[in-house]
Amino acid sequence: MSDSEIAAYLAEHPKMTGVLFTTLLVLSQAQAAMAAATSGNAGP
Repeated sequence: MSDSEIAAYLAEHPKMTGVLFTTLLVLSQAQAAMAAATSGNAGP
């Protein structure tokens, strides 16, 4: 799909814009949480 096709689809389906935004927001938060959980102090 080209950028214009994606823009046209989102213009026809405005709810999908919110769905895509929410999905990207959740994924970015999950990535930060996983990075924080896996980075730790090995200890002495």
